[in-house]
Amino acid sequence: MSFLKLAGKTFLVAGVANKKSVAWHIAKTLEEEGAKVVYAVRSQSRADSLAKLLGDRPVYLCDVEHEDQIARLAAEAGPAHGPFHGLVHSIAFANYSEGLKPFHETKRADFLQATAISCFSLVELARAFKPYFAKDASVVSIGISAQVTAASYGYMSPIKAALESATRFLAKSFAEDRVRFNSVNAGPLKTSASAGIPGYLENYLFAEKLTMRKENLTTQEVADTAVFLLSPRSSGINAQGVVVDAGMGCNFFDESAVKAATKLA
Repeated sequence: MSFLKLAGKTFLVAGVANKKSVAWHIAKTLEEEGAKVVYAVRSQSRADSLAKLLGDRPVYLCDVEHEDQIARLAAEAGPAHGPFHGLVHSIAFANYSEGLKPFHETKRADFLQATAISCFSLVELARAFKPYFAKDASVVSIGISAQVTAASYGYMSPIKAALESATRFLAKSFAEDRVRFNSVNAGPLKTSASAGIPGYLENYLFAEKLTMRKENLTTQEVADTAVFLLSPRSSGINAQGVVVDAGMGCNFFDESAVKAATKLA
């Protein structure tokens, strides 16, 4: 028997975009451990682009910007595949179509849209799937490793902070049902989603200099942590933001980085 005890369990994974996605690495690892994965993707075009990757696995359409689609997802997938032993929320969106702007110039509509998709959708998914969760189910969201103020990340940083806070409040709200909620707060990753953030590449390369091992985080490392949190082996962990950043967040004064920065100055 596998240490993680995931064989025969069923999980919903929301947010696979392509084979580089954190969500895909999580789903693939769950399947390798003998679990069944049900996929929720944003649109038919996304499902079509994933057809070769996902094969005959169960795939449902759900654009979490629309509350009715979340309700429909639960109504269709819940009875067909439940009970669910866990749910993965790996969904984020921000409208950067007008380029970089100072935070105080953030448009209300953009902020509220990003909040609805990237944060509040976790609350709505949890509420919708509440009747279909197995006892001791685990819900994992994907956040960021620090409350960064990088201009290129813009207003997504406070929204990710809200996601982590919502995770804690959901843990409290679902306490009687013994459903756990945790977030995996990852350092910079090389994903297709991150590639759409202006200036991300420079920040990614800089982050590598701050990791203690001088080597950036891999997507699989983040996925492995998420899978552990989804497993019954992590039963004592609840309402936590687990940082996975190869030590970056504790290494701001790394000698080599300080020397490089002060030399340039």
